[in-house]
Parts: sequence; structure tokens; C-alpha cells
Amino acid sequence: MRFSIKLRFSLFLGLLLILAVSVLSYFVLRGVERNEQTQAEASLAQHVKTVNLRVKQAYYTGVRLEPQLFLQRRGRELAAELAGFTGLEVTLYDAEGEQVGTSAQGVAAPGKPATADALAYALKNKIAYQSQGDKLLYLAPLQGPEAQMGVVQLQYPLKNAQDFQRTLRNLFLTTGAAVLLLSFIAGYLYFSRAAAAIRRLKRAAESIRRSEYISAPPVKRKDELGELAEGIYFMSREIESSIAAKDEEQRKLQLAVTKLQALEQQQKQYIGNISHEFKTPLTSIKAYVDLLNMYDDDPKLLFEAKTNIAKETERLYEMVDKVLQLTALEKYDFESQAELFEVAAGLRDICGRMNGKAERFGLTLTLEAEPAHIWTDKESFMHIFINLIDNAIKYNVPGGAVRLHSEVLGDRVKITVSDTGIGIPPEAHDKIFEPFYTVNRDRARASGGTGLGLSLVRNLVEKQGGSIVLLETEGTGSAFLLSFPLVK
Repeated sequence: MRFSIKLRFSLFLGLLLILAVSVLSYFVLRGVERNEQTQAEASLAQHVKTVNLRVKQAYYTGVRLEPQLFLQRRGRELAAELAGFTGLEVTLYDAEGEQVGTSAQGVAAPGKPATADALAYALKNKIAYQSQGDKLLYLAPLQGPEAQMGVVQLQYPLKNAQDFQRTLRNLFLTTGAAVLLLSFIAGYLYFSRAAAAIRRLKRAAESIRRSEYISAPPVKRKDELGELAEGIYFMSREIESSIAAKDEEQRKLQLAVTKLQALEQQQKQYIGNISHEFKTPLTSIKAYVDLLNMYDDDPKLLFEAKTNIAKETERLYEMVDKVLQLTALEKYDFESQAELFEVAAGLRDICGRMNGKAERFGLTLTLEAEPAHIWTDKESFMHIFINLIDNAIKYNVPGGAVRLHSEVLGDRVKITVSDTGIGIPPEAHDKIFEPFYTVNRDRARASGGTGLGLSLVRNLVEKQGGSIVLLETEGTGSAFLLSFPLVK
């Protein structure tokens, strides 16, 4: 079953109001109850003082008797008199817990009371309470000339307080229900306006999805929905311009593909020519080697073989030298496109791509970067740090870590890539950026290294106007420091 957002918001508002009214009612009723209880206790405590004063007065002004005998003789008289003073029903008990007098009508004087437990507690010179329906029985010590001589029980009516609380509770219920109903109606009407605005935003989004871009914000409001409408409008403009830019990029990409295909054909032709050129001197050298194996005692053949092998070897050397020169010219290198680049966001993207590989090798990849901008080719920047992080992962130890730290110092952005791996020997520090150089051939074969990665990284860094150096590290691991010009 589907509920509209306006109905959900209205129900949520109603629940909040119910909660608020319930909490408010609870605390108000509790406060009223406690206030009445406090007032009743204060009033009963004052009445107990009056009772004790009157009993002591009667004890000292009459014939001196034992407290027990005094209460038995004058208990009924004193109870009636004290009821007139206090306006409450009064019952007196002696030190044995026997009723000696009461102002209540139709109650037998002697015998054990129904409040036996509370009476036993009050006989220990303490105050006890006991509720009986709409009455509160308050039992307090009755003080004699030297010690407690008995207990006085005051019967306090609770009916008025209970009626007041019941009235107050009913008032909260009726008022709360009325407020809830009115608030629900008002909230429903208000949220209906918001829902209408959301529907217009939805229609605008559907139009953008159909490539029908909007020319103005679909909703004009001075709140979050208005801000969302402005965002959708600007998003539509950006998508429209991005589509146009995409078409232009597609055209450029098609040109690049055509150029790449031409370069690929040129590369194939180049490799074929080189292979053919290499095959000729190698064939000649192989032929002379075979002849020497067959006629190694012919001096004329030996001299001729030495001479021709030397010539073919020199030819091979010259061809290799030409190949290296062609490679140095970077015939197949693509042009880089520099742009304003945010370093922290780029490093986060790279770490996100490499984090899976780090976890697969049981490593921890961390990044600490502050925002900074540089001019660089985005793809070159990605290639640089993917290479460095990949090396840090391949040459690390189980349970190790790879850390990236970027900060701005003066007019430069300093980026450090460090690891806890096997490290680089000091004697290899000066050669580590040379092409085809590997610290250990066995290690290179095991990890698939060619010795070209760091050479390519340095080449790309320098093309972006930066620099890279290998830092001295204490203990294990290696660290590279890269520096790029800051764009303020």
C-alpha cells in the first residue's frame, strides 16, 4: 500500500503532537499530585503538632496518671476534642497498639485496627501512610512526658484532590484531541502545497531524463524546495552544455582513434622493417658459425668468418643504437592536456581504486591530504600515483601499510608516498629512476617489473613542472617525495 508524502508528514506531525501532549500531561498531573501530596503532608504534620500539644496539656493539667492509664481513661474524650480542632477524624492508640478512642461514628473503641502493619511501624516512633479508597490514613507518634505513649491516626479525605486530578486529566484529553485534530488538518493542507511543489520537481526531472531541458526553475520558493528547484535548473543547464561538450569530445575522440589507427599501422610497419633488418646480419652470423663448426681447421675460413662476423656485429650495434635514438624521440607519445586539478580529491579517487588491491595483499592504504590545486594532466597524475602505489603494494610485507600525505608548503604542493616494505638499498638510490634498472632481477621477475615504471613516473612528473626524489628512510620501507607548483 502506497502513502503520499503529505499523508506521511501529517501522520508524523500527529504522532509528535500526541507525544508532546502525553509528556506534558504526565508531568503536569505528576506535578499537581506531588504538590497536593506536599500540602497534605504539611497540613497533617501541623495537625500532629496540635494533637501532641493538646494531649500533653491534658496530661499535665489533670490528675497525674501513667500514660497508658491516661489514654485508656481519656482517649475517647480527647479523640472527639481533637477532631474538632483539626477538622479530621482522629483515632488514638496506646503503646500496645490498642484503640483507646476515636471520633469516627459507629466504630468500636477496643480491638486491633485494620491498619495493623502501619500501626506497628508508627509505634516505632515513625510516621506511616496508608490509603483506603478516597481516604489517606496518617499515623504519627503520640509523645508522652518522657517517651512515645501511643499513636495518633488522622483520616485525610482525598476525594477533592482525586476529583480535581480527574477533571484535569479529562481536560488534557479533550484539549489534546482538539489540538491534534486541528493540527493534523492544518499540517495536511500545508504539506499538500509542499507535495505539489515536489510533483513539479519530479516532472522537471522526467523532462531532463527525456533530454527536454528546462529554461527556468520549476518552483519558486524561499526554502529548501526552492533551492532544490534552482539546483535542478542549473543541473539541466550543465547537462545540456555537457552533452554539447560530449559531442565535441566524441568528434575529437574519433579523430584520435583515426590517428591511433594510423600510428598502429605505422608501428606495425616499423616493427616489420626492424625485424627484417635484424634478420639479415643474424643470418650471416649464424651461417659463419655453422661453417666454423664444420671446418674449424681452415685458416682462410677462420679469417673470413672473423672479419664478416665483426662487420655484422658492428651493423647490429648501429641498428640497436638507431632504435634507441628513435625511442628517445618518443614518436608515439600523446600530447598532455593540462587543467586545474584538485589534489586531495584526485588522491582520494586513486586510493579508492587501489584499496581493493591493497586489501587483497593484506595491506592498509591510508591518505591524509589537505585541499590544494595544481595545473596538471589528469591522466598523467593518475598514472604517476597508481604506479607508485602499485610498487608500494608489490614490494611490501604482509600486514604492512602504504601511506599518502599531501600538504601545502609555501608555493608548492608536497606529496609523500611511503610504505613499510622491503625498502631500496642505499647503493641503488642513484639508479632507481634509470630505464630498465631493477634492484633485484629475481624480485623483478617475481613481481612482473620491467624497470621502466619509475623512469616513466619521473618523466611524467617533470612534464607537469614537478619533481620527485627518493627520501632516506630509517629502518624498512621506502618513501618518495613529489613536489608540484601550487595554484593559488
